[in-house]
Amino acid sequence: MKVKTSKKKVSVSKGTRKGKIFSIDEDSFFRHESKRRRKTKDEDAEDDIIESEEEDDEEGTGSDADGREERQEEDEFAAETADEKRLRVAKAYVEKIRGIVSREREDEEESEGAEEREGQRDSLVAEILQQEQLEESGRVRRLIASRVQKPETVDEFRVLVKHRQSVTAVALSEDDSKGFSASKDGTIVQWDVDSGKGEKYMWPTEEVLKSHGAKDPQGRAMKHSKHVLALAVSSDGRYLASGGFDRHVHLWDTRTREHLQAFPGHRGPVSCLTFRQGTSELFSGSFDRTVKIWSAEDRAYINSLFGHQSEVLSIDCLRKERVLTVGRDRSMQLWKVPEESRLVFRAPASSLECCCFINNDEFLSGSDDGNIELWGMLRKKPVYIVKNAHALSATLRQPEQSDVGKIPNGYIENGSHNHEDYNCSTAYSWVSSVTVCRSSDLAASGAANGSVRLWAIGSETKDIRPLFNLPLVGFVNSLAFSKSGQFLVAGVGQEPRLGRWGRLPAARNGVAVQSLKLS
Repeated sequence: MKVKTSKKKVSVSKGTRKGKIFSIDEDSFFRHESKRRRKTKDEDAEDDIIESEEEDDEEGTGSDADGREERQEEDEFAAETADEKRLRVAKAYVEKIRGIVSREREDEEESEGAEEREGQRDSLVAEILQQEQLEESGRVRRLIASRVQKPETVDEFRVLVKHRQSVTAVALSEDDSKGFSASKDGTIVQWDVDSGKGEKYMWPTEEVLKSHGAKDPQGRAMKHSKHVLALAVSSDGRYLASGGFDRHVHLWDTRTREHLQAFPGHRGPVSCLTFRQGTSELFSGSFDRTVKIWSAEDRAYINSLFGHQSEVLSIDCLRKERVLTVGRDRSMQLWKVPEESRLVFRAPASSLECCCFINNDEFLSGSDDGNIELWGMLRKKPVYIVKNAHALSATLRQPEQSDVGKIPNGYIENGSHNHEDYNCSTAYSWVSSVTVCRSSDLAASGAANGSVRLWAIGSETKDIRPLFNLPLVGFVNSLAFSKSGQFLVAGVGQEPRLGRWGRLPAARNGVAVQSLKLS
């Protein structure tokens, strides 16, 4: 308390003696502190201290005024409503865009009038903001697929993060700087995209889990299973959600990597998770055939969605309150949460394994017969089907672009694999993961046939065209594109995400990254 009081006295004294050299040692009030501080400095050092004090004297009054202004601004912002805050943030963002545009136009001719230059700048700002809004909402598709250059041999997948067991899920932060991965052994790792340096999330004790809301393990299990099946990260990067065999949704703080909350409620393993873009609203799908909605911000349960007749396997969500799910009941369902309604899409004689949004009106799915389907809102059946998207050849050659379209010649069709040529069954051609680069026409799919495939989605033609094959040995259990489309992340393992019905000993358990060059 004595030190704080002395600091306050110093600032007041400086403010009252502006322009005059003042030393603490001259004031009798501070003489007892000088001995305690044991100042043993020479003449030059004292001169330096006096000079610094002189500068502080000149700015002392200004700093006090700045502090008062900051407090006034804080008080003003504290009283504003949510709408007023959104308006303030929007105006600040517009000014930021204007500054960027102004700097870009500095080199232009100065002969233009001031009003004309300002008008052109505002028009350009409006175009940029409109384009960003359209891309973010999914109403405009970025044409990235045509710009992807054919990867060279040296640009193959490289293992960035290693896991002891098969990786079941990967996720990227909104700014693509951080990645998250989980494996069957319960390990959750947060890693840097550039360096690959990772840090593990430490599971709390059973007592801490119970204090965070976890229920007692059901059945013959004596403790909570750490087997993780799904990950999702919020748009603001604050929250990481994980789910697995313990039937709970776990919430983590990405800044401290600490466990925050355990959401009970599911009666089966939590198989898939997704955050609604721009919010802390979390959706979870489970083997109990339900989809549940949670609030990460409020740490609360919101609602349950019923409709699937079997296990829910995959889930996705964009900015709208619409959720896309697929289940083992051979259906894909689009849930309109505010309207409390759903659309049901039936797969043609196959079980869907994975799904993702292309935009608000188009979806992509992969099935256990090796097909990839393109869906639209106006039809209950696929608009376009790529058959044998990950079929295996007897010579294990990589398929060329011209070989894919329908059922290409030179391939052994699914169900006719020769075990002598390749130790696999039809399940190794299952499309286990699909992903789309946000608001673009670039997609990727993964299986266990030895390669990840890139696809171009036709906006007008409503078709799927093959681009390139990226060699990768193992079960590709999860895929994630960067927002820019400049790299692709894959979660790979020797075993599939669900079950242990197959094994590829040559595969490496970990997170693999493929760089993509855009022209």
